[in-house]
Order: sequence, then C-alpha cells, then structure tokens
Amino acid sequence: MGLTLTEKILSAHLVEGEMVKGSEIGIRIDQTLTQDATGTMAYLEFEAMGVPRVKTEKSVAYIDHNTLQSGFENADDHRFIGSVCKKHGIYFSRPGNGICHQVHLERFGIPGKTLIGSDSHTPTGGGIGMIAIGAGGMDVAVAMGGGTYYITCPKIVKVNLTGKLQPWVAAKDVILEVLKRLSVKGGVGKVIEYCGEGVKTLSVPERATITNMGAELGATTSIFPSDEATRTFLKAQGREQDYVPLSADSDAEYDEVVEINLSELVPLAACPHSPDNVKSVEEIGNMKIDQVCIGSCTNSSLLDMLKVAHILKGKTVHPDVSLSIAPGSKQVLNMLAQNGALSILIDAGARILESACGPCIGMGQSPNSKGISLRTFNRNFEGRSGTKDGQIYLVSPEMAAISAVNGYLTDPREIGEMPEFKLPEVFKINDNMVVPPIEAEKMDTVEVLRGPNIKPFPVSEPLSESIEAGVSLKVGDNITTDHIMPAGAKILPLRSNIPKISEYCFAVCDEHFHDRAKEMGKSIIIGGSNYGQGSSREHAALAPLYLGVKAVITKSFARIHMANLINAGIVPMTFANESDYDRVAQGDELVIEDIIGQLKGGDVIKVTNKTKGFSFDTNVSLSERQKEMIYAGGLLNYTKNNA
Repeated sequence: MGLTLTEKILSAHLVEGEMVKGSEIGIRIDQTLTQDATGTMAYLEFEAMGVPRVKTEKSVAYIDHNTLQSGFENADDHRFIGSVCKKHGIYFSRPGNGICHQVHLERFGIPGKTLIGSDSHTPTGGGIGMIAIGAGGMDVAVAMGGGTYYITCPKIVKVNLTGKLQPWVAAKDVILEVLKRLSVKGGVGKVIEYCGEGVKTLSVPERATITNMGAELGATTSIFPSDEATRTFLKAQGREQDYVPLSADSDAEYDEVVEINLSELVPLAACPHSPDNVKSVEEIGNMKIDQVCIGSCTNSSLLDMLKVAHILKGKTVHPDVSLSIAPGSKQVLNMLAQNGALSILIDAGARILESACGPCIGMGQSPNSKGISLRTFNRNFEGRSGTKDGQIYLVSPEMAAISAVNGYLTDPREIGEMPEFKLPEVFKINDNMVVPPIEAEKMDTVEVLRGPNIKPFPVSEPLSESIEAGVSLKVGDNITTDHIMPAGAKILPLRSNIPKISEYCFAVCDEHFHDRAKEMGKSIIIGGSNYGQGSSREHAALAPLYLGVKAVITKSFARIHMANLINAGIVPMTFANESDYDRVAQGDELVIEDIIGQLKGGDVIKVTNKTKGFSFDTNVSLSERQKEMIYAGGLLNYTKNNA
C-alpha cells in the first residue's frame, strides 16, 4: 500500500509514537512563525525556558496584526519582539512588510518541510506542499527551543479535483464548496489532501487560498502536492533551489474521499455568521451592500489584486459603498505600483490600506450598524468585524470587486469575457524589511526591551487532588475564540497583559463573566459542541486560567483550543452522555473527587452536581504525556520539570 503525501512528510519528521490513526505522535519542526498579536506571549514563554538561541532551521516573527498604533502598547510590543529576535536568532519581518502567511509563502516556505505558527491560518503553507499547522504560542515556543510538537495522528481526507474552474469562478469558491459539504467541524482530527488532475489547473496563490481556509473546517491542516506549478512559483521568487517534487503514491489509501468537479462550481458566499453557511450568489440574490473589503491572508496575493484591478479599470465604486483594499505584502503592493494596477484601484475610489491583517481581525474598517459587508476574508463570526450587528459575507475577490461597482451582490460571471491572468516570471524581490539574526557572539549583549503593558505569563499551579467549584458560565454550540477572547482595535493591544485583557473574557456572551469569575475564585465552564473553534489565540485559555477556571466541560472541542487548555493546565472534559449538558446550569456547584486518581485510572471522570444531587460521567481524551502536563499545571511547568 502506498503512502499519502501527508504520511510521507509526517513519517520523515516522526520523533515519537507510531503512525496509527488517533494515537499521539511527536514530529520535528523545521520552521516556526509568530505574529504580533500572539508573539509577545510566545516569546515570554520562550524566554522562560532559558534556551539562548532558537534551534529550528528558520523562525520568523511577523508584525502584521496590531499595526494600528493609537497608544504605546502595540509599539512597545513590536519593540520587544524585535529585541527578542536579535537576542535569540529569529528573523524579524517589520511592520509594513506584509501578512505573515502571504510573506512566508513568498519568501520562506519550502515543500516537504514542517511549519507551526501561532496563528490558525498557518496551513496557508500547504499551498506549496508543506505540513503547516496552526498552534498555540506555547507549542511554538517549545518548538523554537528544539522541542517536539505533538498532534493526534490524523485521518486523511482526499479531495479529488477534476475539471477546471469556469471563467470568474475562483479558488475561494472551491473552499466554500468544501465547507458547505463538510461544515466547520468536519475536518477535526483530519488533514485535507488535494489530489487529481484539477490540481494542475490551480496556481500556488489559488492553492494557498484553499489551504488557508481549511482552518475553518477545524482540520489539522490542508496540503497540495509540490509540482511544476510549485516550481514555477518558487523560481519566480528566486527560490527554485527550494523546490522538491512531492505527491502521494498512486495506490495511497485515504480515510475519506470527496469528489469535486471544478467545472461545475458556481460563485458562492458564506453568509452570516459562519464560514460554512454557504449559498450560491443566485440563492442570495441582488442584495444591496454597504461595504467591501478585499485582502487578508486568504485573498491578498498579486494574482488576486490583478483580477480586482481588471474589474475596476475605468469604473467607479458605487456611491453607497465603501471599498478598502489591503495588498498582502510589500512585494504585492510594490508590484501593483510598478505595473500601474495600484493607480487603477485608486482611480476607482478604493481606499488603500497598509499590507497587514487590518479589518480581518477587527483592526479598523468596521461596517456601519447592521451594515452588509462583503469580505474576501476567512471568518465572519458575529462581532469579529467590530460591529456587533454587522452582516458579513465571505466572497471571492472577483465577486467583491464587481459588487463594489454595482452596489449590490453581483454574480462575477456577468462581467463578460475573462482574460488569462498569469503570475509574473519574476517577482520583485526586496527583503530589506526582514531583519536577519545577528552573529551569535553578539547576542548576549542585546537588551530585551519591555514596555509597561508587558506582564509576565500567568502562574499555573499543579493540579489539586480534587476540584470543587461552581459553574461560572454555560454557553452553547460553536463558541469561537472570538467569543472567549475578542479581538478588535480596543482589545488586541492588551494581548501582552493577561490581567487587563481578562476583563474582556467572554464579554461577547456575558459582560458580567469577568467579575463573577474573579469573585468565585475558581470555577468551571460548560460548553456545547465544537467549543473553541476559530483562531489559535492561546489568550482564550490564558485569560480563563488567570480568572481561576479549573476545568471546561463540553460536548466537543476544537483541536487548537483544546491543546491550549492543556498547555495552560485547565482540564478539558467532554460529556459522556450529551444529554447531561442540559442538566447542568450556570451557578451549579460541581465536585470532581480524586481527579488525579481518576485520570491515572483511565479516561472516564465522574463529576457530581452537588447542587442538584446527581452525578455524570465525562471523557478525558488525553495521552499519558498530556496527563503529565495537567498534573504539572501546564506545558511550561512540565517543560521545566523535564528540562
């Protein structure tokens, strides 16, 4: 039996365990990336480990999230990250150089390598044949120190692509179709591997769009083969030496197979408030719109921007619509300026934003109240835009551009004949906004610069013999990390200050949660299915840790958030019988007797509802290593204990 591409790369990097589906495996990590919203905490954690220099092949710190500087906090964080990079051998991508995933694809990603990043959209790297996985900052810190990264050995889903996209149907429509079929939790515990003749018709930027939004499936990652399209892209980036041909064996076996004929796809949109709430443009109809935002790590490539410029050429944005465009990197922006496309965008009335995440994480460009906003982004969770009642639709750049002109949702197939869009044979290469590591002998002289907003990592204590605590909050299904720890221009600058940012914990669900949890001292949270989906932000675990949360009991967890809870020393538990979820209420007093003994005895933990006088079973799906982490009080304590 042959191997899938995923199995080949994972096997080549296997450090611990065996390639048995569902078991825990440890893999060697070649590259890491961080961004500034998660990076400060990741580097504080790295410092706490006492490792003088990163041990990966390449680690890169990007400044792309918190670039709106309305106070000192973000600027201080950037200065801190820059100084840490000098001291510990990390590449530093300065503000203005671009979005981490776009730049990493252009300048650093290598087929066949492993990459983890403290951002859930790190799977963008799968577009050039990497195993690229989003993770919490603590996991990234451990990997930078040479530690092993652990995942559940995934099931592998083959998405067999046939045919070719019709004119004005986009790569965005491919991943929206996959989301429509599989849902936001359909990829949990799985890698999505794209195969088939249709793959050859897609460029690397188009593939990266698809793997980027694989994060919305809850998948471990997504990956395309490394082929001639990959070679062409890397050659144009001056990196042909990094090309390696990689593909699955012809007789590889998969756990699931999804068939998609690209020729049959139509323009699609994800409707509020979930990326899997997908409908065709025909189903939605000619809906009047208020705003259009083009960019994000999903759709900000040069190829995307050239298509948008073609559609806007000689036209004017509708007077009732605000159009903003954020090219994904300095390289993209510079090439648009040189080839005249930037002038076309400006002439049409587009508002050109800096090469950063911007509106995607609520950092500016919030729509008007109840405003309908078309965005080429990857998430449309309620309130993520910065406007609580904003109606956010996720669409392709092609649909976004023509709709901005018409003032209503428009099928891009109405544009007319589509020219052939080709990537340049040579990209403009100028890495002057990437600061390389300094000489090792100079590192000890570097002073790490800390601002007053940078507070220490919250202290986690070893697991107590028993837990007796009240339920501080009960929430429903599909709670995202945006619900738990919101983003936006007001809150993001506090990412380095856990005590302060914890004041906003669960504010979207219950504005009184923070005060109640602090008053209770210790507590337990009850959640529904797919709890913690979305961003990789470990702050969604660190803020509850700071507020005394000892355990979270849900119907099911999203992968990264569950890992972050374990890293923080918070016990993640699932109802053995989901009907017990309905029997537990906020305010109930729960008791977990001899939790350490129960964990050592197996994977079933008995919980007693002291308030209502009944007991129920929960499942704790932890490896022995993860149990040891829980006993120690989290990954940082565990790492120190085993150093």
